[in-house]
Formats: sequence, structure tokens, C-alpha cells
Amino acid sequence: MPSHEVTPRPALSSLHVHPVKALGRSSPAQAVVEPWGLAGDRRWMVAGADGKAVTQRQYARLALASAEALPDGGVRLTGPGRAPLTVRVPDPAVGTVVVDVFGTAVDAVPAGPAADAWFGAYLDAEVRLVHMDDPARRRPVDPEYALPGETVSFADGYPLLVTTTASLDALNTLVAAGEHPEEGPLPMERFRPNAVVDGTEAWEEDRWARIAIGDVTFRVAKPCGRCVVTTTDQRTGVRGREPLRTLTRHRRFGKKLLFGQNLVPETTGTLRVGDPVRILATRDAPTA
Repeated sequence: MPSHEVTPRPALSSLHVHPVKALGRSSPAQAVVEPWGLAGDRRWMVAGADGKAVTQRQYARLALASAEALPDGGVRLTGPGRAPLTVRVPDPAVGTVVVDVFGTAVDAVPAGPAADAWFGAYLDAEVRLVHMDDPARRRPVDPEYALPGETVSFADGYPLLVTTTASLDALNTLVAAGEHPEEGPLPMERFRPNAVVDGTEAWEEDRWARIAIGDVTFRVAKPCGRCVVTTTDQRTGVRGREPLRTLTRHRRFGKKLLFGQNLVPETTGTLRVGDPVRILATRDAPTA
């Protein structure tokens, strides 16, 4: 009898939540989608003495620290050389401070002296931990790519980031043929996505305009421009040259080096690993 190849269908292969921006992730089997992102994702952030967001861009060492999400919304911090610290959700009644998230002023609630001291000692810098108490109104999505009323947590700019394993495979093939093959293959955690999709063609996501994961629908706001964080080994904190060298050669569009797509939820619900992914609308792929 003739054999029939089965064409793989796109499906959600993994989910990732980062309770504190720039720290390590957890990878649950399911996660609730809220209007501003996955529940518990990047509701906490480290800020410098000047109020600006502190990330792995400034301190690669943040990759080695982790924050376990607690049932009450708090976090348990762990990191090399530091005793674990449990931080409860601070009461907004104590007041808020203004922090700068890549040029946007955001009101946030200070976590308190113990958390500030923990991070200060870990980074050897004057920093503080803050919490976003009300993501429904604290920080709007970039109006150039948003609909009225859309908001986001302390994520770089958009509620969710989606990547595909096919595009990572294609990128790793290019890395292997490039100037620094010894740095590959790169794991997906370098790109810090929320959702990873299997069963697509490489770079197919460049053309997505709307998708559904399970029963939840999303608008694909824009491609994700990548920065130096992608060159940081998330398990050692050591920086290399890849993937930025390879992205510069093969995935440069205008001034941006692209990998992954930024999503804004159109509906809410629960995502589960294994959920089918449907492409609801497409657009032209970006051009150089």
C-alpha cells in the first residue's frame, strides 16, 4: 500500500512565565491568558536608582536568579550566593513610585527594603524591586501598534511573545555555517518567549496577522526586534556573539534584527501545551 506522509499541524509545544522581568522562567503545562499577558508574567521588575528598568542588558547575572511564583501573587527569590527570600505582594496603600520602562513612565508599588537589599547585594548596585498592582491601567501598549485600552505588564512592550521551533532550527543551521559555529546550537530560552509553536515552516510566523491557540485568539502586533540579551547563556550568564551576528546577516529588516512575534490577546482563557494553533489571517512578510 502507498505510504502517506502526515503534514504536521501547528501546536503549542511549551509555555513560559517570567514572574520577575529579566529573571529565570517557569514552564507550566498550562497558563491563563489575561488581557495584558500570561497570568503572573513580568508583574515584578528591578529598577535602578534612576528609576529605569534593570534587565540582563545591564546585568547578565540576572539570568542566574529565579523567582518562584507563589499562590498569593508573591515570589520566592533565589540566586547564587544569596539566601532565598520570600516577597509578598506589597499594599498599594503604602504609595507608588514612578519607574521608567523603556521611556514609558509607570506607577509601581515598592516591594520593600528586604527585597531591595537582596537585589542590591546580588548585583552590587543600588536597585529596588517593584510590583505592578493594576496592569489593567498602569501601562499602555505602544499606541502605534495598539488598539485603545490595551495594556501590558513589565514585558518589553507587548503582552506575549511567540516563537517557532522551525525558525530556531533554521537559525541554528545558519549559525553552524557562520563565523561562530562553536556557539550553536542555541536553545529557545535565549529568546525568552511566552509561547513556542511546533509544526510550522521556518519563518512562517513573519506572515501571521491573527492566530488562535486553543480557544484564545491573538492579534500579531509586530515582529520582535532582538537585543544583546539573546547572546547571554541563560544558565551561565556568559555572553557570546550569537545569534546577533547571524541575525544581522540574515534577519535584518531596517534597523531591527527579527526573531519571533509580539502578540496582543483578543480574548482571554487558558492555554495548554498541545493546543492546536490556527492561522486566522496573514499579512505580507517584512522586507529589508
